Amino acid sequence: MTRQMTGAKMVVQALIDQGVDTVFGYPGGAVLPIYDEIFQQNSIKHILVRHEQGAVHAAEGYARSTGKPGVCLVTSGPGATNAVTGLTDALLDSIPIVVLTGQVPTFMIGSDAFQEADTVGITRPCTKHNWLVKETDALSGVLHEAFHVATNGRPGPVLVDIPKDVQFANGQYTEKKPSVSHYQPKLKGDMEEIEELVAAIEKAKRPLFYTGGGVINSGPGASQLLRELVGATNFPITSTLMGLGSYPASGNNWLGMLGMHGLYEANMAMHDCDLMINIGARFDDRITGLISAFSPKSKKAHIDIDPSSINKVIRVDIPIVGDVGHVLEDILKVWKSRGRKTNVDAVGKWWGQINEWRKVDCLKFTQKGKTIKPQYALQRLEALTKGHDRYITTEVGQHQMWAAQYLGFEDPNRWMTSGGLGTMGYGFPASIGVQMGHPEALVINVAGEASWLMNMQELGTAMQYNLPVKQFILNNERLGMVRQWQELLHGERYSSSWSESLPDFVKLAEAFGAKGIICSDPDDLDDAIMEMLNHDGPVLFDCLVEKHENCFPMIPSGKAHNEMLLGEADTQGVIDAKGSVLV
Repeated sequence: MTRQMTGAKMVVQALIDQGVDTVFGYPGGAVLPIYDEIFQQNSIKHILVRHEQGAVHAAEGYARSTGKPGVCLVTSGPGATNAVTGLTDALLDSIPIVVLTGQVPTFMIGSDAFQEADTVGITRPCTKHNWLVKETDALSGVLHEAFHVATNGRPGPVLVDIPKDVQFANGQYTEKKPSVSHYQPKLKGDMEEIEELVAAIEKAKRPLFYTGGGVINSGPGASQLLRELVGATNFPITSTLMGLGSYPASGNNWLGMLGMHGLYEANMAMHDCDLMINIGARFDDRITGLISAFSPKSKKAHIDIDPSSINKVIRVDIPIVGDVGHVLEDILKVWKSRGRKTNVDAVGKWWGQINEWRKVDCLKFTQKGKTIKPQYALQRLEALTKGHDRYITTEVGQHQMWAAQYLGFEDPNRWMTSGGLGTMGYGFPASIGVQMGHPEALVINVAGEASWLMNMQELGTAMQYNLPVKQFILNNERLGMVRQWQELLHGERYSSSWSESLPDFVKLAEAFGAKGIICSDPDDLDDAIMEMLNHDGPVLFDCLVEKHENCFPMIPSGKAHNEMLLGEADTQGVIDAKGSVLV
């Protein structure tokens, strides 16, 4: 069916047809026709952010927590360029978002008109695909295609640039049609490769599942299949930062997070395993460490829907291109049909070795004195919020790694963080997007004071829409991760790694009309956290913590997984070159 309508009305109608209920945006001259159409309907909620970067991060948080594409609407020129950081963040972390940008009228393109920018050219490297629509009749088809591309295959951000005259003009609106796109990624894995992987599973003596955000992106069914496979084989499992929650943190086979600030037992298992099964991860450098020494004793399998990710960083023996959910389903079917076999005795011995590594207790810390350790703050936050319907976002830095280490995630889509790009300022607007997707849930953004200040203006958004997001700031008055690297690698020369002019966060919260809480004494921490949780509006919690605490374990840059710095855990014994504990 086709209908006549203006381009601006097409935008709103396409969003409705795609099931969109929330748009994050900021108006400007080049998108006023679309905003006028938004004003005249009640199907879609528009959230007015305070900065376009915030709009994209909010859309990311909404997408990551709901499994639906996030949508944002910004104007031309600086509106579009302010969205670039969020687009790049979503590209690296495979988050499905649709960004709609206004553009100067088609007859002005190339004339250096007011608020003109080559948005398609600027965003080509940081989107999965983008379009400049010059004809109103083509607009609806492009919009439907944009949602298809963003959500199919390896998810990611797309952008549609819409000139102002295209928004004003009338054209034919075409309704959404199923499976009309030329973009149809392969979902089913090659059965010969799956058979080879199952044969390897049957023989493995020291196996390890290494999982990533691809498991979560595949949908809740993939996480359930993963849990079934882990339980049936009794193989250990670890995860990247982006994959937390795909397997429960309370599960018997869970080794914790892997990588630069991953757990000792997870990194040692990766180094010593003889079968490494990568499920939906991309061999990021924060995971691999020294590539030449990465998992040197293992046969390697890689399951990924993106063929370009396979053999890009690490050469693998068993490459399987396909959607994680479909491939796991076939692995289970084949493995069951062949008799559900594993090398039980050898796997039992492997667990014995893993349990020895666990005794290192690599997250050990001592809370003493009247200064709050950041680890203790997160340990208490975990204990006091564990029973809630809880979603966690983070900023980027030490607090992000401590949150990944000390907070437990039982389900997918509960953990929103900036992984690949490491974007300071991500967490606060992302928490707003999460809260919009889950109005009744407890949403907490774990932040550092430096990261939080990058998009602090979104406190106005939280207040305007009465979104009860909790901002839990671990305030060490430092750029913590920068300072840690300067201490360990740059001779303690702390070059520009802290601000000498921080605000009073309680007064800042109150200036926006929000609640501010400050806590500096560990004896008062539980009561202060409960005060935060019991307040029914936005809260800015200023938790003053140890200024020079380092985040361990840590694999130094350019080192292998068995060359970790362990910090306080080293007091339990000396770690030899093979990772054994010598008491």
